[in-house]
Amino acid sequence: MRFSVFTASTPEWTPEEAARTLAEQGYDGIEWRVVDDPGSPDGKPGFWRGNQATWPLTGLEESVEEIARVSKEAGLEISGLCPYVPATRREDVERVIAATAAVGAKQLRVSVPGVGADETYPEVFDRVREAYAWVAERAAAHGVKALVELHHRTLTASASSALRLLDGLDPAAVGVIHDLGNLLAEGQEDHRWAFQLLGPYLAHVHVKNGVWRSTGTRDDGTVDWEFGWATLRAGQADVAAYLGALAEHGYNGWVTVEDFSTELPLAERTADNLAYLRSLVA
Repeated sequence: MRFSVFTASTPEWTPEEAARTLAEQGYDGIEWRVVDDPGSPDGKPGFWRGNQATWPLTGLEESVEEIARVSKEAGLEISGLCPYVPATRREDVERVIAATAAVGAKQLRVSVPGVGADETYPEVFDRVREAYAWVAERAAAHGVKALVELHHRTLTASASSALRLLDGLDPAAVGVIHDLGNLLAEGQEDHRWAFQLLGPYLAHVHVKNGVWRSTGTRDDGTVDWEFGWATLRAGQADVAAYLGALAEHGYNGWVTVEDFSTELPLAERTADNLAYLRSLVA
């Protein structure tokens, strides 16, 4: 397995700082966040707003050479591009697919939505299934693979739902990002069964960890809970068992870390995560 970091989880670093630091720590690759970041209200870097390790979607074509240069000079392979472009936005999907090929990466995430209050699951599913069939054609034309992430509150929260969306499409052109942390929030299935179910569609892995915490008790005794992120070591998911199941299945691809915990300073966090993961696969 090869290890990379998704730069959504490195908001304090510029692209150059992220690539250089991760390479020095021993990572094999980097997964770039691509989105028009609006900036944070307080001016401080954040995971989702004010993230400095982000390439803008607007004018992405003008950044292609710089993305490739920053990655290559650090000695990192690009494990993927992660734009937040839904499959139904064809013009932007075409752009990010072309950019992925241009920077020399082999895969990118193409998002799927959830179901709005005035929609039904079947109608949204049918629309996105049609869109992803087109995405598969465009990805194949550019020689890259478009990936669906297992993500809570989307059509593809589980391996079963992702397979239903992609089944019958060319697994050389589309695949699934299996995400350990997201599955704690929604979509948890036995990992070995999920890998077997996905078969050739298992294309990429994201690793983070989380935990459900009690937020209080109502007057009638009902306990309320909320989900939050945790360190790889402290969350509810057994990372060692997960990597073991991947190895048993024969997976030998990218494992991308996206740690949204904040207990440790960023550089210490990324270094410890790699040391921990390497110790588990040794």
